[in-house]
Amino acid sequence: TGGTQLSTQDVASLVSPSVVVITTEQMVSSGISWFGDSYNYVQSGAGSGVIISQDGYILTCAHVIDGASNVSVQLYDSDQQYTATVVGSDSVADIAVLKIDATGLTPAVIGDSDALAVGETVVAVGNPLGTLSNTVTDGIISAVNRSVEVESNEMSLIQTDAAINPGNSGGPLFDSYGNVVGIVTAKYTQTSSGVSAEGLGFALPINDVKEIINDLIEHGYVTGKPYLGIQVRNVSSEAQAYGISAGAAVLYVADGSCAQEAGLQVNDIIVAIDDTAIDSSSALTAALSSNYK
Repeated sequence: TGGTQLSTQDVASLVSPSVVVITTEQMVSSGISWFGDSYNYVQSGAGSGVIISQDGYILTCAHVIDGASNVSVQLYDSDQQYTATVVGSDSVADIAVLKIDATGLTPAVIGDSDALAVGETVVAVGNPLGTLSNTVTDGIISAVNRSVEVESNEMSLIQTDAAINPGNSGGPLFDSYGNVVGIVTAKYTQTSSGVSAEGLGFALPINDVKEIINDLIEHGYVTGKPYLGIQVRNVSSEAQAYGISAGAAVLYVADGSCAQEAGLQVNDIIVAIDDTAIDSSSALTAALSSNYK
């Protein structure tokens, strides 16, 4: 920090050992088969993450691990897979902290996203398409404090034209000094009217993320906001086709949480909070954030 600006090649060499591949497994119900039996199958997913401590804490996006029954981490230049524990997650901020049983890792240096200027060079490192680990792309800061709606959640994000694709989510965005200035979260592929878009990637400003990392590590959630103690996912379209209501399906209930005390159980479906209809997990988050602060 405060040193000499590096070339893209030097940034890539410096930071790649701090970037990890994340793979997930999620049990998905397909409802009723042609033979009248219900069945489940394992659905795989992939994303990226960045090491933030020598003893195995890793930062990624909440949507990368949302609903996963198993999370694995692969380190740079290694075939070894580590089973990761989800230490804490916040779907509104789209940030999660994982922990693997490892020491002597290479943590990234956390930078200052408030110091970013439009036009400066940035480098993204991640796992696009879930198969191309340690892919390095570069670009510029296209805008800062860009207001973007992601999954019905209004967010203030860094905009960049560095190439970003599915699998990059959760990966770091570095400045030209090799500091993490953002966490890749989304990209535009086309507008609501169907117009294709290119070079419109977005990252969470690292200064916003820094404020909640300690909360996630110490408490598992962000303090000072509503906490139910559950993990949810959308009721699938297949399930809805068989008459199950749209809503937020409960995947996990934390021991000792207010949700457990209220009697919520796994496989319950939340369809309303008071007079507010809930038709998805994002609607549940939005209702809590806007009405129950």
